[in-house]
Amino acid sequence: MSTYAIGDVQGCYSALRRLLDLCAFNPDADRLWFVGDLVNRGPESLQALRFIAGLGDAATVVLGNHDLYLLMLYAGLESRSAADNLDDILTAPDCDELLHWLLHRPLLHVEDQYVLVHAGLLPQWTIPKARTLAEEVQAALRGRNSKKFLLRLMGNRPDHWEDRLRGWGRLRVIVNAFTRMRFCTPEGRMVMRAKGPPGSAPEGAFPWFTLPGRASRTHTIIFGHWSTLGFYREKDLIALDSGYVWGGKLTALRIEDGEVFQV
Repeated sequence: MSTYAIGDVQGCYSALRRLLDLCAFNPDADRLWFVGDLVNRGPESLQALRFIAGLGDAATVVLGNHDLYLLMLYAGLESRSAADNLDDILTAPDCDELLHWLLHRPLLHVEDQYVLVHAGLLPQWTIPKARTLAEEVQAALRGRNSKKFLLRLMGNRPDHWEDRLRGWGRLRVIVNAFTRMRFCTPEGRMVMRAKGPPGSAPEGAFPWFTLPGRASRTHTIIFGHWSTLGFYREKDLIALDSGYVWGGKLTALRIEDGEVFQV
């Protein structure tokens, strides 16, 4: 049995199938870990979502910002981006079933020494702390106020974590760290508008994973989201968004031996 961690699919179903062929993926024996952003931008979001949901226990998926955006639209968000490519899902006959499945994906997956997350972890968060906060958001997403939460999810404030935070702002900070962050200050203040490569960080901010004393160094973090970073690997870090939807590559990494596969 092999486990393959896969970067942002973003509606590129055909590329995903070619990548799985390259890996010789066996759904009866192997497992796939997806770093989120299954949908949007690419032309085949519906096919990608149906396929991954249909894998059942063979697929472990964490939510990305585009996945959450799809859930926000489903909940009634009226403000839409011109770059959306999600109508095929929203008008599909199995839309309710697919989005029920998506809504029940976690924000964080921890297994052995690995942590799967879409964007990153704030520097002061230990893995147990991050798990607790992820579960807090997951309960809100699936609770009776789920639609209210999704319609209040958008925004960059508050931009840093404090244990005393309450309400929608507390949940928004957690979600932004897990699904949108690239740069932050050593104190954990997120700079949400910066999207360039690591060397383009605004003054006083740094790629979240470079900060000294980062409390999550006890595990290997596997993440996506940052296409301008590309495929990147350190001892305790694996970045898998190599920007296929922007003309780059779709990347998979086999956990057991670290072998990389790309299309």
